[in-house]
Amino acid sequence: MLAQLAAADAPLPAALDAVAAKALDLPIVNYDEPGFRYALNDDAMATEKLAEGIRAFAVDAAKLDQLLLAA
Repeated sequence: MLAQLAAADAPLPAALDAVAAKALDLPIVNYDEPGFRYALNDDAMATEKLAEGIRAFAVDAAKLDQLLLAA
């Protein structure tokens, strides 16, 4: 898939725009640590995705360790 993307010469439109983002009327959010922990625990999807990411990172780190030991 990466080779196909590298070989493609189709235009790639920008998906994000900093100027447009700054123009949005978004509320400012400030968290202290307890408030952040509460908000994170209150969002089941965020909590599960964070845990999933940490587990996947740990697995990949172990694989990298094995590759480095074999080298």
